Amino acid sequence: MTSGKGDNAVGQAVEQAVEQVGQAVDNIGAYIRSQREGAQVSLRQLAKAAGVSNPYLSQVERGLRKPSAEILQQIAKGLRISAEALYVRAGILDERPASAVVDAVLADPHLSERQKQVLLDVYQSFRQEGGRPAPATPKTIHEE
Repeated sequence: MTSGKGDNAVGQAVEQAVEQVGQAVDNIGAYIRSQREGAQVSLRQLAKAAGVSNPYLSQVERGLRKPSAEILQQIAKGLRISAEALYVRAGILDERPASAVVDAVLADPHLSERQKQVLLDVYQSFRQEGGRPAPATPKTIHEE
């Protein structure tokens, strides 16, 4: 068999995709580690809160494993951060347009996920009443 230009282009595209996935895995692991350290939560505490083993979480943080959406949700709960932020970092969701209000609500560690969703729903309804379209807010896993 001969290898033509088309085969070479496909090979390069595959290599780029593999590289991007690898970067997403590294990126999500580094992000989780930085959030965990910022929250002053030990690896053991976060692993327990997320329902995973210490070695597994360590591998995630080092970019050796790519966690599922369910595990990311549990990690987000353990860190008291938005699961959406982890989904975007992991490449599961596309990044949405920024909104300072939405970002502030999602980043508040003192609010539960349910409280955040209610606040965002109220904010969105006020924006719609004012005649301006509300910025896109994340859908929760339970709304599917």
